[in-house]
Amino acid sequence: MNKFDAHILVVDDDEGIRNLVKQYLNENNFLITTASDAEDAKEKISMIKFDLIVLDIMMPGKNGLEFTLENKEKINTPIILLTAKGEAVERIKGLEVGADDYLPKPFEPKELTLRIKNILNKTKNKNQKRFIEFDNVKINLSKLLIIKNNDEFKINNTEKIILEKMINAPGKTFSRESIGNLIDIDKERSVDVIITRLRKKIEIDPKNPKYLQTIRGAGYVLWIE
Repeated sequence: MNKFDAHILVVDDDEGIRNLVKQYLNENNFLITTASDAEDAKEKISMIKFDLIVLDIMMPGKNGLEFTLENKEKINTPIILLTAKGEAVERIKGLEVGADDYLPKPFEPKELTLRIKNILNKTKNKNQKRFIEFDNVKINLSKLLIIKNNDEFKINNTEKIILEKMINAPGKTFSRESIGNLIDIDKERSVDVIITRLRKKIEIDPKNPKYLQTIRGAGYVLWIE
């Protein structure tokens, strides 16, 4: 089964545009669901958590601006509006009601794809955890600091990069090679040394780690949930 980059809802009353956008975005590794109008879209967002919505403004019934105004705060999903005329007033209204971007018709599918990727990258970065607390441990990546039982330990940028990846993917096993690629180190022994150093800052008993564990033959994993 393919691993898609994101699940996108495309809402447009023009079947030709829906199919064109769906085909192009599928080819660029996006999973696409389509809706023909605002009511159809409302029903689908009630059942599925989408990563982004591409939404036409001019539709029969409830238009795209009304849909955005009604649903943006509820679903907290990025929205790109498609405007038939590309007039400034439509663009301004769209941004005022909470749209994240707009694209006037006719448009190049490649430009739509680039705008989607740009928004998703911003959303991903925004959602990255920078602080986490578990048991008697607090990790603050912004301050490059770990507090364990009220003792403070500074972390360097290399340790920060590793922790950031692991904190945002709890339970995922990272091989020594993948960790080395993150921090530009090609010696597995050097990776082991860094992990040992981190354990001393995180674990109550570094020799018997509870959180930053070794998966034999696979690598390291951070268990925090």
